[in-house]
Parts: sequence; C-alpha cells; structure tokens
Amino acid sequence: MSVRAPSPAMSRRQILEALSGLLLVLFVAMLSSTVVSTALPQIIGALKGSQSQYTWVVTATLLVSTASTPIWGKLADLYSKKLLLQIAIVIFTVASLASGFATNTGQLIAARAVQGLGMGALQILVQIIMAAMISPRDRGRYYGYLGAVMAVATVGGPLLGGLIVDTSWLGWRWCFFIGVPFSLVALVMLQKTLKLPVFRRDDVKIDYWGALLIAGGVSTLLIWVTFVGNNFAWLSWQTAAMVAGGLVLLGVAVWVEARVREPIVPLKIVTQRNTALAIVASLAVGMAMFGGAVFLGQYFQIGRGFSPTKAGLLTFPMMLGVLGSSTIAGRLATKTGTVKRYIVTGAVVLTIGFAMLSFIDHETSLVYMGVGMFLIGAGVGMTMQNLVLVVQNSVRLEEIGAASGTVTFFRSLGGTIGVSVLGAVLATKVSDHIAEGLAKLGVPASQSAGVGGDLDVAALPEPIREIVRAAYGDATGHIFLISAAIAVVGIVAAVALKPVRLRDSLDLPEPEPADEADAGVPAKLGGA
Repeated sequence: MSVRAPSPAMSRRQILEALSGLLLVLFVAMLSSTVVSTALPQIIGALKGSQSQYTWVVTATLLVSTASTPIWGKLADLYSKKLLLQIAIVIFTVASLASGFATNTGQLIAARAVQGLGMGALQILVQIIMAAMISPRDRGRYYGYLGAVMAVATVGGPLLGGLIVDTSWLGWRWCFFIGVPFSLVALVMLQKTLKLPVFRRDDVKIDYWGALLIAGGVSTLLIWVTFVGNNFAWLSWQTAAMVAGGLVLLGVAVWVEARVREPIVPLKIVTQRNTALAIVASLAVGMAMFGGAVFLGQYFQIGRGFSPTKAGLLTFPMMLGVLGSSTIAGRLATKTGTVKRYIVTGAVVLTIGFAMLSFIDHETSLVYMGVGMFLIGAGVGMTMQNLVLVVQNSVRLEEIGAASGTVTFFRSLGGTIGVSVLGAVLATKVSDHIAEGLAKLGVPASQSAGVGGDLDVAALPEPIREIVRAAYGDATGHIFLISAAIAVVGIVAAVALKPVRLRDSLDLPEPEPADEADAGVPAKLGGA
C-alpha cells in the first residue's frame, strides 16, 4: 500500500534552487572522504598514532558508510525524504566537529565511523531525492551536474587537504571543520527550497539483520587482518576465534538474505552471471579508488619527504586519468551502444598501472610515478560506471535499483577491504625494512621494536628518519603488487561478461538469440 500527499510539481527554478543545496551537501560529504588522504600522515603523526590506526581512520568511515547506505535507501521509502536528509546532515556535521576536536586516534576513528553514517545517507538520499523531484525525461541533464560535483570533489579533495595542513593558521583539524559551515548553509537552503510530495510505501521491510550481520562479519575479518602478525600469531586462538567468528556471521548473513523479503544483498540478482562478474570486477575498482589515494599520499609524504600540498599535486595524474577516461568512455559507449570493450580495456589498463607502481621505491622517478598513476585512474574511469551500466542492461526494470545498489555496495566493500588489507601488509613490510636498516646501524632488534610505528617522522633523529622514509618508500611497491594480482582477477571477470547493448527501452525486450556480438548495431544510452 502506498500513501501520497498531493503536492504541485516543482518548477525549473524551484528544482535548481533545491538542487543547489543538494549538490552542496553532496560535495561536502564526498570531499570529507578525500580531503584527509594527503593530511593523514600529519594527523596521525600529531595524535601519535600507528600505521594500523592510520588505516582505520579511513576504513571505519568506509565500512559504516557501506553498511548503512542500503538501510537509508529503504528508510526513504518509509519516511519523509526531506526529514531523513536533514537528519543525515546533522549527523554528518556533529561527527565532523567531533573528528576535528579529537585528542587521540581512538576518538578520531570513532568520530569518523559516525561521519560514515552521515556520508552513506547523504550519498544515497541526494540521488533518491533528485529522482523524486525530476522527471525521467529531464533527469539526464541534472545528473550531469551531479557527475561534475563528484569529479571536482574527487580531484580537489587531496589538494585541499594538503593546503589546509600546510597553512600554519589552520592546521589539520580544519580538514574536518571546513565542511561544517557549508553543511549548515545547505541545511537552511533545503529547508526553504525543497518541497517534495510525501510518498510512502507501507509494505517496505528493512533488512536490519542482514546489514548488521554483513557489517559484523566483514569488520571481524578486517580487525583480524589489521592485528595478525603483530599483536598475535597467525596460528593462534585469536586467529581461530576471529576468522571462524567472521565466517559464521557471513554464513548466517547469507542464510538471512535468502529468506527475507527485501534483502540488503538480493541473492537472486547476485547469482546472475553479469551481476556476479561485475561484482568481482568492482572489488578491484574499489581497491584502486580508495587504496591508491590513501597510500600514495602517505608514500609521497613519508617515503619521499614532500609537503602535504605537493603530495596532493603529485596524485593529480590519477585523478586526471579518472576524469578523462570516464568522459571519453561514456561518450563512446553512448555512441556505439556497447560497454564490454571499454570495461575489458579499463581492467587491462588498471592492471598495467598497478604493475608499474609495484616496482617503485623511495627514489623512483616522479615521471614514472605519474604515468603509473594516470593508468590506474584511466582504468578506474573506464570500468567504474560501465560496470553499473552492464548490470542495469542485464536485468529487468523492477530489478535495476537492487542490482545497481548491489554493485555499488560491493565496490565500496572492496575499497574497505582493500584499504584494510593493504594497510596491514604495508605495516608489516615497513616494520621489516626498518628492522633491517637499524640492524645495519648496529641497533639490536630488541631496541628497534616500535621505531617507525609513530608516524611523526620529523621528530626522529636524522639517521633513523632516513631509514624510516626509505622503509615506507620501498614497502609501498609491495601493496601495489598485491593490487595488480587482484586486478588480474578483474580482467578475467570483465572478459567473461556476457555482451549487452545499451537499450532505448526502460525494460528488457523480449529474449533474443544468444551469443549476440558486443559490437553490433549502435544504440543510444537509454533511460535505464
């Protein structure tokens, strides 16, 4: 049963006014996830944090955002979308203030987790509200604004974070404070301009148990990956308890998802060939999006000694690759009506980029680094949205929302897992390299424990500082080697995708003969 309160349609002027507030708050939310990438070495150093805590400042936000996004989407079917958006802005603003006032890494990680709750809500609710106030016929025009905002936030975040940290009268805390006034302005703007009809589905069931079990299972395994090898052995009761516990939670989650009416992860869709393959490929893309930005910023600052501002500028080739390739691949996909060729090409380019960066050390040419980063960005740009398009054109109209949400969910989950796993590997390799370097100076292994765990490298004595810098610079190549191996799996998944044509109709046409070539008759990008 659905209940709708009558409300006049919004005029173009009203839509643009409301859209200004929506895009402003989306920009702030996305900026908060990228602005810390170049500032994190300074933040963790100032708070006397460790490499593991460095990783969890990012992972906590991504994990909560990923797990909560589907729930916010379901809530939008039950309650006022405008009220939910306002609640999300308040949550995000309060968490941003708490992050900025944090006095230790534990407080910062907790505040960032709450911030992830607001971020997940804002990212999904903005898109839902745009769909509710704009007709399908006009939606493409306004979604172009949405894409531009996301691109600017992605490109500008690392540079802005570097500038804030390098500005003496601001400092790292303003990486979190800077979004607060803009969030409040957006809140006031939306209160005045956003006028949506009240539409509620009374038959919606929210899969809280599924979301809780998935988040719990993944979190348990990520915590194990973070601490194994340092705090306890690989073969220990802690390992057995955490791995078994995580797998049991995920197993129960699958059981729940197979039985609830509206699951967070619909198994019927996940088991379809193209959706399953798109999920596998999306895991590699997620790792590239988040892992690259997080650890490259650390590499340039700690491993190479550049300032946060310069570190942000040096990661620009990757962002340029994303912008350029996504625009070109999108236009070519619209012109030809096919997407598989661009996904396969993107997966190959992504793998080559990761393979190039797997050879870096603390003295690698910046030109070589720039080429590798550009290829990674280009690979992400060619694959990210096209994977969603493949899924949307492989399912029926009533399954598009669930299928798109599922691919997005797993892409974010891939980023969360990637940051955590790569961070754990980096921490182990850095510890080994530092121990080797100190041994050459005649420092006993018992005295080298903990050196480099504190990321305030500038406070270390000169000889040890150089050893730590070299350790981070040389160890970073190992995590990109792992990324390259995972990206190869993405190539296999992309090649195995069943070719689809972008359709003009909203729904799937009647079944056609199998084994249709991907490069067939050109078609326009449809409303789906």
